Amino acid sequence: MLRAVLLGPPGAGKGTQAVRLVEKYEIPHISTGDIFRKNIKEGTELGKKAQEYMNAGALVPDELVVDLVKDRLQQDDCKNGFLLDGFPRTIFQAEKLDEFLSESNLKMDIVINLKVEKEALIKRLTGRRVCKDCGASYHIVNIPPKKEGVCDICGGELIQRKDDNIETVENRINVYEEQTAPLIGYYKGAGSLVDFDGEASLDEVFDAIVQAIGEQE
Repeated sequence: MLRAVLLGPPGAGKGTQAVRLVEKYEIPHISTGDIFRKNIKEGTELGKKAQEYMNAGALVPDELVVDLVKDRLQQDDCKNGFLLDGFPRTIFQAEKLDEFLSESNLKMDIVINLKVEKEALIKRLTGRRVCKDCGASYHIVNIPPKKEGVCDICGGELIQRKDDNIETVENRINVYEEQTAPLIGYYKGAGSLVDFDGEASLDEVFDAIVQAIGEQE
């Protein structure tokens, strides 16, 4: 049983840790993006409402995001817990999530906060390279190709994605910090937030998270 929220800036390694956690604890990895896409594809009432805002280029309102997430958390595969990624993003969403859990006599077990210094994030993100043919991912420092600029798998050209240039990366990090700072304070106050050093190795971070989860039980 594990009910957790995963926080961390772009490039902090959330994706890697999420894959390991959902496998170990046999729980679903839930992101708002996946929920939106599924509801829109299936043509649900909530999905239609979300699509209207997205078509207009507007942000989906907090109330509708909360309704979509609550609907997802009531599905059978969430009976033994879940890992939320990208939700909550605001204090309002966090409060509504707590209300929903409380009504079901449940609580959040842990809020995992991966901390990485801004300079390290910029190095990680601007160093990413992607094969424009097969989509394979590399990093000029951490996972370099055998031949510079050439994909090991298909021989395609490696490119830097537009959202991995330094200006875009800095903006993404700044936006995350502005939006998430109040949320970190909220969960610290609730006693459920645990900080982890996202600059440690992937194994070290995972082992630390598992240990912290065990201590929360």
